[in-house]
Amino acid sequence: MPTPSENTRVDYETRRAVDLSQKYFRRTQHSEGYWWGELESNPSMEAEYLMLCHFTGRYDKERWRKVSNFILSKQRDNGSWGQYYGSLGDVSTSVECYFALKLAGHQVDSEPMLKAKEFILSKGGVPKVRVFTKIWLALFGQWDWKGTPNLPLEMIHLPSWAPFNIYEFASWARATVVPMLIILAHKPRCPVPDSASIDELYPGGRESTNYTLPKPSEGIGWAKALYWADKLVGIYQKLPVRPFRGYTERKIMNWILEHQEADGSWAGIQPPWVYSLIALHTMGYGPDHEAVNRGFQGFETFALEDEDTCAVQACISPVWDTCIAQLALLESGVAPDDPMVQSSARWLIRKQIFATGDWQIRNKETRPGGWSFEFDNLMYPDIDDASIVVMALNQVRMPATAERRRADAIKRGIEWISGMQSKNGGWAAFDKNNNKKYLTKIPFSDFGETLDPPSVDVTAHILEMYGKLGYTKDNDDVKRGLEYVLREQEENGSWFGRWGVNYIYGVGAVLPALEALGEDMSQNHVRRAIDWIIDHQNEDGGWGESCGSYVDPNLHGVGPSTASQTAWALLALVAAKEHRCEAAQKGLLYLTKTQQKDGTWDEPYFTGTGFPGYGVGERPRSLTNNGENDYQGLDMPAGFMINYHLYRNYWPLLAMGRYLQAE
Repeated sequence: MPTPSENTRVDYETRRAVDLSQKYFRRTQHSEGYWWGELESNPSMEAEYLMLCHFTGRYDKERWRKVSNFILSKQRDNGSWGQYYGSLGDVSTSVECYFALKLAGHQVDSEPMLKAKEFILSKGGVPKVRVFTKIWLALFGQWDWKGTPNLPLEMIHLPSWAPFNIYEFASWARATVVPMLIILAHKPRCPVPDSASIDELYPGGRESTNYTLPKPSEGIGWAKALYWADKLVGIYQKLPVRPFRGYTERKIMNWILEHQEADGSWAGIQPPWVYSLIALHTMGYGPDHEAVNRGFQGFETFALEDEDTCAVQACISPVWDTCIAQLALLESGVAPDDPMVQSSARWLIRKQIFATGDWQIRNKETRPGGWSFEFDNLMYPDIDDASIVVMALNQVRMPATAERRRADAIKRGIEWISGMQSKNGGWAAFDKNNNKKYLTKIPFSDFGETLDPPSVDVTAHILEMYGKLGYTKDNDDVKRGLEYVLREQEENGSWFGRWGVNYIYGVGAVLPALEALGEDMSQNHVRRAIDWIIDHQNEDGGWGESCGSYVDPNLHGVGPSTASQTAWALLALVAAKEHRCEAAQKGLLYLTKTQQKDGTWDEPYFTGTGFPGYGVGERPRSLTNNGENDYQGLDMPAGFMINYHLYRNYWPLLAMGRYLQAE
């Protein structure tokens, strides 16, 4: 155990680090009251932006130069582009970047292109890329459309109780599938100059390429049935007469237009956004159409541009950033009536959503009252966001004129969150009971997550919210949520992290929830989690976990130390009353030593998760091995990982603040 003098030094250094961090947030708050950090993902975002612009005839030489420069800045030494910092190169991402650079005029004999070509061919070339990449290439005649899946336009007519209706898909997948119905039915093709052709990326030549979809190796089951269903849909699509096709297409286009957000996006994220614009273009909506104009203008909000580069963010996270920053400031000693947190609270209150959305298809009896991730996303409020917003609003104190509005926002938010609880007791991110696993067997579904089932980390944040608001384990929602979380604990004591990397995030979410609910922190399930956290501390005092932990069990809790993951481990230790243990003290010193003079931390590693790439949206009971269907290596071709640039700053502030408040 640390000596009293060592504790005093740690306390002093921690207070100093907290003060620097608070000053940073005070300095960087936007005038409207929010905080907003970069959301970094992978360069397929920029590559697909260039392809989208070419497909729709939007040529901006200067913008293309900057986007190309950004893509080149992310190329690895081996010529590849990857899914996360330090990852192995991904062939699909690399093909998209290579083709986009050729579209933008880069010469095939330049060093970056030669290195990229060598890497891509070493991985099997174009035939080995994922389905979505093949669809992008088919749009430009660089892949044969017969080598892509089929989806019937008529899916749009299926009622919400029918299998395979669009509302069985996760919100992000649903908003992608609908415009893809148009794209896969029309199979449009945009010509490219010969200089942009990528025939050189076909190892055996295009003529000898097998364009058929891979046939499932398993016996009778959903995968095999849906493989043959895809074949039948392909035949149906070729029929010269298809009754009501015009009506069906109009219904799809109306759905797309009705789901565009005020910022011009669809669902607030890149995939449905670009595919909706492609569908609009395919159906003859010109560049002057309001929806098309708004769609492209929205990219300006998401873009991070300087004199030489332009990055296209896959999503933006101002509400998420603001609620966690506000919570961290309040729990690190900022007064509840400080003008800074009053300003952020007013902004959060204004962002509460009272409009209807897709989530009500499965949940008609619950009134709206949540919050979204972005500035504008009325259709898809985020349950995780809502729980932390409520916690942050609960601790701030407003002038008398605004107190009633704050209390009403909290009450309505709790009502909405409660109504979104799934049957198994947990909470998902956007929907209720979204867990029909047969959807993941569609040939179309080889990337990301098709479903949005409950997750431990979201459920833990909600349980913590309930505990902070004075709810007990006698409450039915709390009881069922707690039972779900405890069922999901791993044998080694950790919990899987769906939306953060990974088991460190899971433990860092669950133990504060248990503490907030008054759980006896000496119980076996808590001690097992603490033992796991301590066993995975790095020699430098920090904690880290690679994104590769989603595909390699040997990497669970293993990776270079980061500020955000160290903070999650400390949140767990503080919640378990272990804040004075040697591991916690070393973790705090790691944070204080690595903090920069401006109060921030440097963190190139990706610690946020979009999609682990399992398809089902939850931890599989067993991982596939090399050579089996759905196998992912450390390149994580079906995954989507995120570096939230404010994670490195507000999570440490929250952890250090709770440490200083601990008794």
